[in-house]
Amino acid sequence: MSVSTQTAISLPADKLSSLDSKFANRTANVGIIGLGYVGLPLALLFTDADFPVTGFDVDAQKVEKLSRGESYIYRLPSSEVQLARMKQFSATVEFSDIARMDAVIICVPTPLNEQREPDLSFVMNTAEAITPHLQAGQLIVLESTSYPGTTEEVLVPILEKNARGLRAQRDGNGVERESFYVAFSPEREDPGNNTIARRDIPKIVGGLNNRATELAATLYQAIFQRIVPVSTPAIAEMTKLLENIYRCVNIALVNELKLLCLRMGIDVWEVIDAASTKPFGFQPFYPGPGLGGHCIPVDPFYLSWKAKQWDFQTRFIELAGEINVSMPYHVVSTISEALNRTRKPLNGSRVLILGVSYKKDVDDLRESPALTIIDLLRQQGAIVSYNDPYFPVLLKGRHYDLQMERVPLDNIGEYDCVAIITDHSDYEYPAIVREAQLVVDTRNATRGIDSSKIVRC
Repeated sequence: MSVSTQTAISLPADKLSSLDSKFANRTANVGIIGLGYVGLPLALLFTDADFPVTGFDVDAQKVEKLSRGESYIYRLPSSEVQLARMKQFSATVEFSDIARMDAVIICVPTPLNEQREPDLSFVMNTAEAITPHLQAGQLIVLESTSYPGTTEEVLVPILEKNARGLRAQRDGNGVERESFYVAFSPEREDPGNNTIARRDIPKIVGGLNNRATELAATLYQAIFQRIVPVSTPAIAEMTKLLENIYRCVNIALVNELKLLCLRMGIDVWEVIDAASTKPFGFQPFYPGPGLGGHCIPVDPFYLSWKAKQWDFQTRFIELAGEINVSMPYHVVSTISEALNRTRKPLNGSRVLILGVSYKKDVDDLRESPALTIIDLLRQQGAIVSYNDPYFPVLLKGRHYDLQMERVPLDNIGEYDCVAIITDHSDYEYPAIVREAQLVVDTRNATRGIDSSKIVRC
């Protein structure tokens, strides 16, 4: 990050009061920090709404691609980036340009560390990079998911520490021309969901004071159909966690029921379909090989960690996490047992993994259970290959160093087992079953195909 010291600008009250009108008439300079799966779509939304937008990222390769009009996210075609560049979108690694922004939105990762504790280093480093360039009257919004209190306990103190006397505006505290505004607004991206337009997803905003909430609401209402203001950043932070913990717990429930149904010889997928006919009181969730993505596998641990500071044990959440974390082990055990029935040991068997992204039809590897499954299979001596239309290579990641290249699907019959981990639409499942020696299906992708080769997991 490029960091340099600048003199703080103290704006007159009449200019500060014009921030609302800048947001409303879309002349405000909007900066988006972190041009990943959340930040880049958000930047394109603001650009499409005719805001001048600057994207900031420490990855020079991303910035270079965007400057050439190229997209690196599958669901965002390069044509959208090219159109944005024809309007008022640019990308840079120079954080000194933060000084020109009226609003700065932070969309950086918040992963877990090796001990499954919150890793806020990206948020903290970003705050440190912003601080030398912070100006009076700016609106700073954090979108990165974290535990309740992050905005006020982590972000604001860093912003204030080196901000040359500037302070975050609080109710009844501080002179406006010597202050900046802070809010939290959780991202609600759902990669692969083509049924709901991003503009139609209600946007939650919670400011450090009422004025910050109003400013954030005015800014976001230019690109979202509905704004939901809440009273504090902590409320907004907890709302995001509740949404994803709700999904995590229900997925764990159906994963556990799947294991029971397998023992009882009951088709859990047919059970879910039947239960889904109830017009009230039931929402279907589906089992799988484990949880992936940037939110559901991570967010429950953020809240569990924070709860310990209050001498509170989130037993229900932790149990759900344990069940979901165990699912890749169940998949490997099923593959081993299926091979045994064909008189083959897992050690030395050739296993083809179909799909490594965490979710169907997306180019996202974050927390993908497929990576854990590959690692576990290798540990037990299996010779593992993979195919995924979105990933020609698997390189070193946060938790695994797999160093693999995608193999074609023209020799499926040579593998001892084909394991369907991600049910991409590109795959022709009847042909795969026909050619394979053995198929382990973790996603019910082969539903309707009657074959003794299939083991549903």
